[in-house]
Amino acid sequence: MNSVQIINRELLEKVASLARESPRRRRNYNFHETASDACHRLLNAIEPDSYIQPHCHREITKEETLIVVRGRLGVILFDDHGAVTAAVALVPASESVGVNIPHGVYHTLVALESGSVFFEAKAGPFVPLMPDEKASWAPAEGDAQAASYLKKIKQRFA
Repeated sequence: MNSVQIINRELLEKVASLARESPRRRRNYNFHETASDACHRLLNAIEPDSYIQPHCHREITKEETLIVVRGRLGVILFDDHGAVTAAVALVPASESVGVNIPHGVYHTLVALESGSVFFEAKAGPFVPLMPDEKASWAPAEGDAQAASYLKKIKQRFA
């Protein structure tokens, strides 16, 4: 059984530091014990140059709730063809601090400042994204066009 864990500045800095050192420029810190747990709770640190391909979760139980706890994030929602339906900046102690994303909604997140960290909760178990859950109209992670696509979607927050 897990012990009590305090989410403090030290932990947030630790996770942010791990994200800065990661080749993908993001890092999870899980509070759940295994990928098969019924409820996933985690901190997710992300750096401004990290690209998350827009995606959706088709399974009805795969709703996600995200709350920014440090830094500044942009959440972008898309229709099924890649048109942006919403772009909202999430900042701690501001008008918008989080988002609940229902299953089937294409979305991505971008870090708008270094050291950004959000709390994420979603149903387990962990299931990797299926090909039809990744937006075919956006570059894949690692694709040569990913950096320019990331720059384009981040301009919504300039």
